[in-house]
Amino acid sequence: MVEEQLAHTKAEAKKTVEKLEQSLKQWAHEYYEQDAPSVLDATYDEAYQHLQALAEQYPDLITEDSILKQVGGQSLKADLPKVSHPVPMLSLGDVFSTEELMDWVKTTQKQIETPLAYNAELKIDGLAISLVYEKGGLVQASTRGDGTIGEDVTQNVREIRAIPKQLKEPLSLEVRGEIYMPKQAFVKLNQQREKDGLKTFANPRNAAAGSLRQLDATITKQRELAAFLYQVVDPVQTLGVKTQAQLLVRLNQLGLPTNHQNKVVQTKEELTAYINTQTANREQLAYGIDGIVIKVNELALHPVLGNTVKVPRWAIAYKFPPEEAETVVRSIEWTVGRTGVVTPTAVMDPVTLAGTTVSRASLHNPDYLLAKDIRIGDTVLLHKAGDIIPEISQVVLAKRPMDTSTYVIPTQCPICDQPLVHLDGEVALRCLNPLCPAQIQEALTHFASRQAMNIDGLGPKIVQQLLAQKLVTNVADLYRLRLDDLQNLEKFGQVSATNLLNAIAASKQNSLERLLFGLGIRHVGAKVARLIAEHFQTLPAIQAANGEDIAAIPGIGQVIGDNVAQYFASQRVQELVFDLAQLGVNQDYLGSKTADQGPLADEIVVITGKFDHLTRDDITAWLQAQGATVTGSVSKKTTHVIAGDKAGSKLTKAQALGTPVWSESQLRDIMDK
Repeated sequence: MVEEQLAHTKAEAKKTVEKLEQSLKQWAHEYYEQDAPSVLDATYDEAYQHLQALAEQYPDLITEDSILKQVGGQSLKADLPKVSHPVPMLSLGDVFSTEELMDWVKTTQKQIETPLAYNAELKIDGLAISLVYEKGGLVQASTRGDGTIGEDVTQNVREIRAIPKQLKEPLSLEVRGEIYMPKQAFVKLNQQREKDGLKTFANPRNAAAGSLRQLDATITKQRELAAFLYQVVDPVQTLGVKTQAQLLVRLNQLGLPTNHQNKVVQTKEELTAYINTQTANREQLAYGIDGIVIKVNELALHPVLGNTVKVPRWAIAYKFPPEEAETVVRSIEWTVGRTGVVTPTAVMDPVTLAGTTVSRASLHNPDYLLAKDIRIGDTVLLHKAGDIIPEISQVVLAKRPMDTSTYVIPTQCPICDQPLVHLDGEVALRCLNPLCPAQIQEALTHFASRQAMNIDGLGPKIVQQLLAQKLVTNVADLYRLRLDDLQNLEKFGQVSATNLLNAIAASKQNSLERLLFGLGIRHVGAKVARLIAEHFQTLPAIQAANGEDIAAIPGIGQVIGDNVAQYFASQRVQELVFDLAQLGVNQDYLGSKTADQGPLADEIVVITGKFDHLTRDDITAWLQAQGATVTGSVSKKTTHVIAGDKAGSKLTKAQALGTPVWSESQLRDIMDK
């Protein structure tokens, strides 16, 4: 395709180069500096290849400020200190087919007399990072920036649990790798941002970059970032290793997180088999990858092969081809969340994408919908953002029906018919009617959810019936329900009604953090609720606190502090809290009184894999109720690992350390005792 795009005359080439440079620089600015790309990686790569091809044909058209001579993006935030990289952090060259990859292998082999071996590694979809350790202690962390000057993100990186502040040996070295956001953390973050009326991240890489480059390190801490490290400046001298494969093992011995999916290959067949295997397994990984990195395994050969201006000659990145599917938009639905945010969703003809059937895709907010100019009847290209979330990449204008018109954004709530508004600084539309049935239903469902008040049996359908029968108008009314009320509901008998009433009554004894989370305060998730409850101990104490008092809690910050203070300043909320207290709902923090006395008080447990009968939230909640500490990574301090299907590297590490492992069935037996 690139060859077909080459200009026929130098004059045409000059115009094309200028246009490509302008587009590529704008896209790079959006990707690297704003963490908000407007085009797919594949679109950028194709334009970049086109420019490279023109540069080979007309080298004098390429100026010194060409994007072809830049590494990564510029160092962005003026408020973040700058860091100089004495040894530049280079980008990798890209290939987009196995044929191109084999050409690179052939060219590389020609420069070395002895047969080469290669270390094949997963290409993590994240943000390049440099970590400097002195005598084993982390003293500096910085982004790549333009390859020569990056940003100092030391305080933020210190909040990432996967990165040790102290190595297991007192060594001084600079280690490089990738900060990434796990898929589930990405989904969770975007869901929360959508609920809060904020712009969602396009993919995990941009979410990771946006989370790391915060001026407030507490925000980074909340984002659940992780890391894989794979490079050391002068590794032979610093660590005494001879190969890239040995380097990964050595880094792991020092306590640094490494990816264990690498493999040393020598033949074309071995390399092809590795690529095919990892491509097939891509969906099952807990993190995003966008290709395979192939490195000459013998480290002593790296300086021999050398670098170009911006890429090393001893490594190459094979990029996965984008997976897209074509479908037709049949309607656009609008849903109202518990905070009043009104979200559009495209309803499309079902299509298979990345192994799953997709018929719906979030359009996030009105600005997104209008920017894409998506209309009813449009044929669109669908992809999965970060291999996870279905997303419309573009409209196929050539197939647009003649009778379509620009979609008209609603001005009234689709549920209560009240006006929709844009609040300052938000891209979302919001229904501000506190009596909107959709908001009340979502608020009640959230209040009863497992991480909140955990009222077993009170799901969305039951809530819907309670509202339709006008048995409840807010969460306090749940505690006024009687047996006669519930027996009138559809498919409810005496037994089911009694069970639900018992579950509602039991929820009165929950610890404060569950109530605080269940109230649905903006930006207050389960972890934040626990921090606040643990600090203040009682709900009246929280009500009496101001935004600064709450923000001063480690891990909270001013935005959350102000939101909580504003929430409890509301007369309606104060009446609700008083009502709940009168109904006997506990408003004290019980964690500090019960956790240490639990039967698992000394246990440090890691949960990994997929489970048939229990959710991770179920397991975590039960473990914490027994006094255990639940962590995300396996270490020598881990006392047990609970492993489901496809447990992966955490199970492997636990087995290597001799850590006891419980299966799901073993755990259920323990829970039933």
